Amino acid sequence: MPNSIAHHLNNYMQLLAVGLNHTTAPLALREKVAFAPEKVGQAVMAARQFLYRDEHHGMQAEAAILSTCNRTELYAACKMADPIDAAAHFLADYHQLPYGELRPHLYTLPHDGAVRHAFRVASGLDSMVLGEPQILGQLKDAVRQSDQVGGLGTYLHQLFQRTFSVAKEVRSTTEIGAHSVSMAAAAVRLAQRIFDDISAQHVLFIGAGEMIELCAAHFAAQNPLSITVANRTMERGEALAQQYHGRAIPLAELQNQLSQFDIVISCTASVLPILGLGLVERAVKARKHKPMFMVDLAVPRDIESEVARLNDVFLYTVDDLGTVVQTGMESRQAAVVQAEAIIETRVESFMHWIDTRSVVPVIQELHENGETMRLIELERARRMLAKGDDIELVLEALSKGLTAKFLHGSQQALHKTHGDERAHIAALLPQLFRSKR
Repeated sequence: MPNSIAHHLNNYMQLLAVGLNHTTAPLALREKVAFAPEKVGQAVMAARQFLYRDEHHGMQAEAAILSTCNRTELYAACKMADPIDAAAHFLADYHQLPYGELRPHLYTLPHDGAVRHAFRVASGLDSMVLGEPQILGQLKDAVRQSDQVGGLGTYLHQLFQRTFSVAKEVRSTTEIGAHSVSMAAAAVRLAQRIFDDISAQHVLFIGAGEMIELCAAHFAAQNPLSITVANRTMERGEALAQQYHGRAIPLAELQNQLSQFDIVISCTASVLPILGLGLVERAVKARKHKPMFMVDLAVPRDIESEVARLNDVFLYTVDDLGTVVQTGMESRQAAVVQAEAIIETRVESFMHWIDTRSVVPVIQELHENGETMRLIELERARRMLAKGDDIELVLEALSKGLTAKFLHGSQQALHKTHGDERAHIAALLPQLFRSKR
């Protein structure tokens, strides 16, 4: 029994988070590691299989993947000798990247580091825009996708439920999100450097997702001459365009209509560029070199990077907007300190839950062994009674038998150990067998 208990204690699920973000990796690498939304479920199942090394217990690894324009992260719970290294290898193998190229840009966070990171990400403390609220929705979507394919088990389910609770607490009790400059607002600010008056410009949005919706709201507030939405699905594009009295066009029409637009904001889930160098060159020529302002918020990129070299084209990526959104940081430092304090308290609470979970199998095994001993001695007592033995003698034999069996393991441990190990066991035994009166 002692060896089995030690096995349980040394074989608990390990939490981890492995990933890269806007502070650890350039955009060119981030877009190689990004997961297309429709591929996340498949990737979660692949990650679980990659991290599955517990055939004896029949318990597969748990996994969830978060992939946004600023970060790609794998959260997992598994039983492996080196799960961090395995998770890093999974990201490299899945995206067919050399491990040596990817590894220096990854942050690898085991156990409480993974918990702390999840709490910070959801609270907006790890974002390019401090306190921005979009990441919480993106994380919830990632968890939902992972859960739909069976990626979440007891550990990750509990982690993310607490993550969402912590994010709510941070946002409701601190000023972390106050006066934050969103990526959409930053795009407007950059556009105003090129065009003094946005109300005299024609604006095109490529895509119809959450980020484009935010950008549309910010640019619409500047009353541009026109708003157009180009989207793969016309129904969704029309729904967004109608909110701002605009029009929708299919993506295929960009070849013919791109030259009409002064401001182009793109953010789709396409794995290949939508606007190539040749297409933009032709548009600039048709515009007679009138300036064109372009913002590519997608990862992987929607607009070929070579477009930035064209005269009269001002192309900004998601990373370029990072410097614009740093304003107001100083005024929010007090809120950051307060938020970090809340997070640390909640991390301690979660780790206590993890520790409790690790001893549950031990307690179950102790109960099972105790029950086995009890049933053996009870059956022996019944046989003695059936033979007509005196009940007092039977009770005496029953109590002595149970006592001997319960003490056997401890006595064996004392006999087989030496030195400090024996002293440690000897110090623990009085606590284990202290009687309650």
